[in-house]
Amino acid sequence: MMIRAYRFGSLAVRRVQTSRRFLSTPPKEPPTTPPPSPSGPVGPKTQGIGTGKSTPGSYIKDRGPVSWPSLFLVGISAACVVAYYNIERERRLESAMGRVVSSESDGWSPNPEVMAPRKFKLTPWGWFPEDDAFGPSGKPAIGGPWSLVDLEGNLVTNVSFKGKWLLLYFGFARCPDICPSEMLKIARVIDQLKESHPQIASKIVPVFVSVDPARDSLTALKEYSKDFHPDFVFLTGSPMQVQDMAKKYRVYVSKADETEDGDYLVDHSIVVYFHDEEGELADCFTQSMRPKDIVEKVVERMTAASAVA
Repeated sequence: MMIRAYRFGSLAVRRVQTSRRFLSTPPKEPPTTPPPSPSGPVGPKTQGIGTGKSTPGSYIKDRGPVSWPSLFLVGISAACVVAYYNIERERRLESAMGRVVSSESDGWSPNPEVMAPRKFKLTPWGWFPEDDAFGPSGKPAIGGPWSLVDLEGNLVTNVSFKGKWLLLYFGFARCPDICPSEMLKIARVIDQLKESHPQIASKIVPVFVSVDPARDSLTALKEYSKDFHPDFVFLTGSPMQVQDMAKKYRVYVSKADETEDGDYLVDHSIVVYFHDEEGELADCFTQSMRPKDIVEKVVERMTAASAVA
């Protein structure tokens, strides 16, 4: 009896231990299989994409959408487009510039109210202004149509002197010193040209324009003209006519030192304007220039004009 009881007790202990092991061991989950791909089974050539691992049969590398070769090609294409744009822009600008400033046109000026239109020529380095008597700054916008009256009361305009070169001076008959001095200088220029270049002198007409029409009547100017070179042409007109012409020639005119009895002086520009036979301004001679200097300039300008014609 004791032997059976012992065996029964050991069997019970074994069953208890077996049940404890069963309770402490977690159940095993059944193996899961991946869901089938909608496009069918994955082939050997597409395995390993996006996993960072390569497979023996893969041919697509794991990289982004932008690479250094593609950036290089984009940069080259952009540079070619910019270069083409610049070349085309320069070509069109040169073409437009040629139409505007060529010798076939009337020229071009950045400010027509101040500077006269200037003609340009095409050089290997681009468009450059043609050489003239006024240097790099160009010719000022001086002159234009005008109409006055001579000593005989005849209407005289800028067209009346076409074919002649003018030495034009603005002054007034009651000027005490400067006007007579400048007119005597012009007379010396005429006399020197008649001696050295008679053919040139025959094409020049000295002209005096009064800037004091209120006092310089035809009678006063006739009396005044007796003291100067006989080739001089004296002109006057209404205050409006004189003012309009002085404005076109940019002549400064201002009444000064007026006394109680109404007498006064006139401040004005002291410049001799030299016009060619077409009425265009050819040069300007200031008060500081000597008769000899003016003669040289006149001969140079007229000789150059004859050579071109």
